[in-house]
Amino acid sequence: MKAELWSTIESGSHDVRLVVCDMDGTLLDDKGAVPETFWSLVDEMDRRGIVFAPASGRQYATLARMFEAHDSVRTFIADNGTKVIQDGEAVSLTPIERDTAVRVIDDVRRATHRDLGLVVGGAERAYVERKDDRFVNEAARYNIDLEIVDDLKDVDDHFLKMATFDFDGVEGIVDDVFPGDWDGAQVVVSATHWIDVMSNRANKGTAVVDLQKHLDVTPAQTVVFGDFLNDLEMIQQAELSFAMENAHQGILDAARYIAPSNSEHGVVTVLKHMLNL
Repeated sequence: MKAELWSTIESGSHDVRLVVCDMDGTLLDDKGAVPETFWSLVDEMDRRGIVFAPASGRQYATLARMFEAHDSVRTFIADNGTKVIQDGEAVSLTPIERDTAVRVIDDVRRATHRDLGLVVGGAERAYVERKDDRFVNEAARYNIDLEIVDDLKDVDDHFLKMATFDFDGVEGIVDDVFPGDWDGAQVVVSATHWIDVMSNRANKGTAVVDLQKHLDVTPAQTVVFGDFLNDLEMIQQAELSFAMENAHQGILDAARYIAPSNSEHGVVTVLKHMLNL
């Protein structure tokens, strides 16, 4: 089914109770900032009882910091869906098996022919063992609660997401660094330079389902915005699904509607229209 333009939706015609929104390439503009017009909108949604949940590969602490000045945002889908938090409490956690985590660590260490760094997203914080500023600065962009350790295998925490950064881009990295069968886990390209290994039960879609159950909200009452392939499963959990105009073709094909691009503040435009603001 070909996606329709957002403007075909009748303003105020839907009972919206939950809005889930990817960050990079979706809510954030081309400078990586939340549009200023979003803040009054999210405050109004909160007054109407509509839950807004950012959904990102970022860790929970990073997302919470981004929205800390606005207590109308209290619900978060973090680490690509492995962690769902509302009002500071875990709605769901989906850790990876420890043996799988060790395998990822070993695979990255062996791949000395590529310029790689590994971030382990834990339940408590994120961890790295590569210590140079060049990599740590990249890791810290998405993980403000970041601990540098001598050996990732010695970390005592639940491992939720194993995120590998390749400075040269992740093309060909699956066959090169992470070949073979990953029983119980999945290998997901989440951005141009990032590839994640997570439990095969974890994605933004299962996180949305967990949140819908927690809030007693239906897919018909759920709005989702996304732009990249790690948004695909959550796009499928909402009847009101939007691909940004700048989205990957796979998301454009999966979504019901097309929103203006992130650089045009498409999320704000669509929500104001839908909520008759």
